[in-house]
Amino acid sequence: MSARTVPTGPDAGPTGAQVFLLPDLGEGLGEAEIVQWRVAVGDVVTVDQSVVEVETAKAVVDVPCPYAGRVVTLHGAVGEVRPVGQPLITIAPLDGGDEPAGHATYREEERAGSGNVLIGYGTGHGGTARRRRRPRPAAAPEPVVEAAPAGASALVISPIVRRLAREHGVDLGALRGTGPGGVIRRGDVEAAMDTPPDRLAVVPDRSVPAPHVAPAPTGGQDVVIPLTGIRKVIADKLSRSRREIPEVTIWVDADATALLATRAAINAATPDAPVSVLALLARICLSGLRRFPQLNAHVDTEGQRIVQSSGVHLGIAAQTDRGLLVPVLRDAQRLTTRELAAALAETTAAARAGTLPPARLTGGTFTLNNYGVFGVDGSTPIINHPEAALLGVGRIVDKPWVVEGQLAVRKVTQLSLTFDHRVCDGGVAGGFLRHVADCVEQPALLVANV
Repeated sequence: MSARTVPTGPDAGPTGAQVFLLPDLGEGLGEAEIVQWRVAVGDVVTVDQSVVEVETAKAVVDVPCPYAGRVVTLHGAVGEVRPVGQPLITIAPLDGGDEPAGHATYREEERAGSGNVLIGYGTGHGGTARRRRRPRPAAAPEPVVEAAPAGASALVISPIVRRLAREHGVDLGALRGTGPGGVIRRGDVEAAMDTPPDRLAVVPDRSVPAPHVAPAPTGGQDVVIPLTGIRKVIADKLSRSRREIPEVTIWVDADATALLATRAAINAATPDAPVSVLALLARICLSGLRRFPQLNAHVDTEGQRIVQSSGVHLGIAAQTDRGLLVPVLRDAQRLTTRELAAALAETTAAARAGTLPPARLTGGTFTLNNYGVFGVDGSTPIINHPEAALLGVGRIVDKPWVVEGQLAVRKVTQLSLTFDHRVCDGGVAGGFLRHVADCVEQPALLVANV
């Protein structure tokens, strides 16, 4: 998309103005969508002050500006996608008496010439300073920036909710939020929609479909969903996984009755620090990877070698409004089971809120996917490239099970392991899955292996 400069009048291009380009937000992301401008034309900003909130294919990020001065141009409207390296905001030097005390007009790092790398968080250059507004002449034209919904002051945390309301013309200020403290949720916006069928025919560009499937339009028109943003990233990664990795899936049913009883006993003893089933499964996976490190690896195709990781960077598949994300717990093997439970709760909540930085969504070495939350028993999960394995867990349901020669009703789950056949053969993969199943059925085995 070409650069879009918003005219600001006769001072749109003052001598000595600094143009801040959209920086490289990391992890090879080439573009970002403007979610919300935090400044307006005429505002005075300080070094490292956040000027705009953008959404990448992986996270919502506040972008700080490396220059101090007066805002003269905002390049791009809310909802517009900007490529990395294109103008984002133009800052003009202040008049002699207006410069904020204690702040240079730009960071020392910028003297090196790279205005294209996101740096400077926490540098102490006024990250908490409040901006001062410069009085504007009555005739000065306003910047051409898309207005926020009329209810912008409403309690809205998620940028996805704001965008959904904007796209469907829902006034957030007129809604009563059902979330904690009156926070407006996606469901509140969807309930307020009154969209005729012809508007449902085409999903707006860069939209993120909800996890559920919307009913087909009654007008006989096809639904067109652009493959952009995170959906494109997901599609590309899954396609690459299937294209490059010779994957095999094996599975086994396991009696999880004792696992649930163990969790209940733990939580009864310390109700203030509950442990989830997912945390126990994560602990079991870590035990299995200690015994079978071949699965905590990836194939370096260029170097023609297998690289086994020294630490377990555990990915947790999480379904969000923005699509399937896999936040990563670095060096998960160093955490206790309670610490795992707390980290999992915090990480998945942040992933669903869209507040995780891109670095938290990459670098995994093994993934745990609990698709049982969708009410399904089994799956043949696709490996999260470039990892070598992924464990999937189905729902835990009552099933007939033979216990000591007698038929009984037990809590049963299906465990599925998809692995890269280049890193190991069936003996290793089967040994890992059997170890996981044994620990699910006899949690006491974890004590002997931790």
